Amino acid sequence: MTRIRNASRKQKEKVDIPSSRIKGSVLKVMREEGFIAGFKPIQDQKRQGVFRVLLKYTPQKEPVIRGLLRVSKPGRRVYCRSREIPRVRQGFGITILSTSKGVMAGSQAQDRHLGGEILCQLW
Repeated sequence: MTRIRNASRKQKEKVDIPSSRIKGSVLKVMREEGFIAGFKPIQDQKRQGVFRVLLKYTPQKEPVIRGLLRVSKPGRRVYCRSREIPRVRQGFGITILSTSKGVMAGSQAQDRHLGGEILCQLW
């Protein structure tokens, strides 16, 4: 999350982040919701591989990602029920959750009546 936030603020075209299954799932949700242009896995000889994330900007060169907040951290996990999923910026942002059915946006989790761990919030 921090790499994407920093690259977006510096108006970078792309950013490389170490790959994992959970990061791939979060990036997939971000792409579906329109916060990033895309991503692709790249094999790295020294490590487990990286994801190359293509960032998205408005025609005025403003970053689409205005803010990104990691909610659940290793020291403090945050869980919620489907009725308690927080709204971000009065509906202009999204909450990304890790549920028993996979990583999804908060609106999808509410439609499926699923709760889970709140990973991050984007606006």
